[in-house]
Order: sequence, then C-alpha cells, then structure tokens
Amino acid sequence: MNSVRDEGSVAFRKANQTGPITFLRMTFSEFDLLLAQSRASDAFRSDLAAFCARQPAERIAAGLGNPRVKVQRVVAQLLNAEPELELDRVSLRAASGCANFVGLLVATDVTGDEHRFDFEWNCEWKAVQLGYLDGFGFPDQIRAAQEFGWQCFERWVRVSDAAVTQPA
Repeated sequence: MNSVRDEGSVAFRKANQTGPITFLRMTFSEFDLLLAQSRASDAFRSDLAAFCARQPAERIAAGLGNPRVKVQRVVAQLLNAEPELELDRVSLRAASGCANFVGLLVATDVTGDEHRFDFEWNCEWKAVQLGYLDGFGFPDQIRAAQEFGWQCFERWVRVSDAAVTQPA
C-alpha cells in the first residue's frame, strides 16, 4: 500500500488499485445528522465547522499528537451518545496508535458542568468483530475505519470524577 497526502489527510491506494483514492478524513457535512439531533451550542457548532476545515477552534482542545480525524470521531461519538447534552466545549487527553485512539474526553456544557467519558476507538477491534481480513490474513483495520468511521468504539463509558485515573 502506498500512502499519499492531500490537504493534510492521509490516503491509501493499493498498488494495483485504479480509480479514486480513499481518504481517511471527516468533513463537516458528516456531522449534519448528529448536530440536527444535538443540543450543542451555536458556538460549539461554529468551532466544530472550523475544526473540520483545519482552522483554529477554541472550543475543541486536543493535544498536538492527536490526529484531527480521530478527534473528530470522538466528537461524533459524543454527539451520538449524548444528544441531550448542551455541549459548549470539549477537551481530550488521549494517545493515538495505528489502529486505536484511547483516552479521556471532558465535555463542558453551557452551564459549565463537566461530563467525563473514558473511550477507546479501535478499528482493529471492529475488523475482528466483523471478520474483516486483509490479503495477509490480518484484521483489515483500514476497511473497518473506512466503512464505519466514528462507529468503531470498543469502549465509551461515562465516568465520575472519582473514577478518573491519571495516566502514568
């Protein structure tokens, strides 16, 4: 597989593949349905659009080592799992691996209350669940990520302040 870049997104093309390249990224339009069902603030919606356009977004805080597409997937999961949350900002502390993204999301609502979520997005886990195998017989995590995008969460748990553990 060859890796190519386009507008900062990672794309993959198999050596014998013809036709369009498949990009692993999310666009703001993919959030339309989730936002339509959400009570997120207008300011958060605006910052989410900016974040998706690779612009500054003060209401979405993530470390420099966190791939933008993986942060977007966590926000999509939050909007899906918590549509009643009057979301105003998010902050992530996470670690990104090849096939996973693991961490803690702190979602702040319009009243300033914080809601914490322990998560693991894992496209390899999703591939195993679906029986997807690549040409070498390994879990086809790329196919799972392409077909299911943000819907590859192995773990999504609301946690209390007392249950939050600090990474070593």
